[in-house]
Amino acid sequence: MRVLMFGWEFPPHIAGGLGTACYGMTRGLARNDVEVTFVMPKASGDEDQRFVDVVNASDVEAVFGNVDGGVEDIIDKISFVHIDSNMVPYISPEEYLAYHDEYVKSGQKTWETKDLWSQRYTFSGKYGANLMEEVARYAIIAAQVAKDLEGQFDVIHAHDWLTYFAGIAAKRVSGKPLVVHMHATSFDRGSVDNIDTRVYEMERAGMAAADCVIAVSNLTRNIIIEKYNIPADRVVTVHNAVRFEGKENEVLERGVEDKIVTFLGRITYQKGPDYFVEAAAKVLKRVPNVRFVMAGSGDMMNHVIRRVARLGIADRFHFTGFLRGDDVHKMFRLSDVYIMPSVSEPFGISPLEAMRSNVPVIISKQSGVAEVLDYAVKVDYWDVDAMADAIYGLITYPALSNMFAKKGLEEVTNLKWNNAAAKIKKIYQEVIDNAK
Repeated sequence: MRVLMFGWEFPPHIAGGLGTACYGMTRGLARNDVEVTFVMPKASGDEDQRFVDVVNASDVEAVFGNVDGGVEDIIDKISFVHIDSNMVPYISPEEYLAYHDEYVKSGQKTWETKDLWSQRYTFSGKYGANLMEEVARYAIIAAQVAKDLEGQFDVIHAHDWLTYFAGIAAKRVSGKPLVVHMHATSFDRGSVDNIDTRVYEMERAGMAAADCVIAVSNLTRNIIIEKYNIPADRVVTVHNAVRFEGKENEVLERGVEDKIVTFLGRITYQKGPDYFVEAAAKVLKRVPNVRFVMAGSGDMMNHVIRRVARLGIADRFHFTGFLRGDDVHKMFRLSDVYIMPSVSEPFGISPLEAMRSNVPVIISKQSGVAEVLDYAVKVDYWDVDAMADAIYGLITYPALSNMFAKKGLEEVTNLKWNNAAAKIKKIYQEVIDNAK
């Protein structure tokens, strides 16, 4: 079985959970005898291609008159507008600005015309100010790739709204079935009354055109059915997994004897950083020798810092900024407790990464990962008293902490990408059979 897959990022250059999930998934699919051609806007050349064939969209030349199938209809539906940072998934406002500045300074040209009938688009591959335009041009390239690879793939798989129009274009050109993967909805990135309607419409269009929609949790599946009016029989839940890298048992020296409680994620409303701070203040009234680490960046950073100062606990707080790669794993290995108090979380891979490092975790009941974990302490994101009690228990009673760490590690060991990929392969086969 051969899959033409469209994504926006792939390790080692990632801005968040999407790239991590794509990497684990493609490795799992390879082990299930599925060949994947992974198309991304801008490849760096250092991607791990042992399990996947990476295609750099910036190297693909679209030949006009050769790319058909109604691609123009797709492009017409996108307004080429500058976007607000709060719309961008998987990235903080600070990083958005940095990427935008980098793009402007680079002086990149958007189009390179070779002749009257062919054009090549140079993608930034970032979440910059011209993101909507890149999404539209990506659909053009997707149609060309699908035509170039005619007869070399059986099904199309598109990840999140950034690539949905690319998936639709490839489907129209090739006639192959389309599977779209919903990793996060507009309702996860904003409140019900404050979603970006442009992204919502792109999400809805992508899922409406798909032969099957994969949701990362039942929580996300319900949103897809209720908020996007997608028929329930076309939406399937496949939970994410975690990949072990062999460094989980590495012991790091710590410069302090205090207990360390870690929050790692975007410092935005969705992730619940303010509830973490309030719970920390309650814990410190009972146990003074605790340090709280907030690893990440986001639009609530200044608010959180001011709140920490007002509560008089600044000497117990450490703000690391955004962490990536091995620094993330080091932070987990230095932690005694990991907490994810998200207000809304489609899934949440970070608790699994903490558990594989033998760290007990506390997660909100409002997260998709809560559906697959028994040995994580689950609290409502707004219940800071319960959150504080959970932190207190795990740092005060070694037997309790050791039990959650041991059982959690056993539990997360069974959440393998190979198993998730086997379910996805089954979905592929079903849509292929139905398309015949």
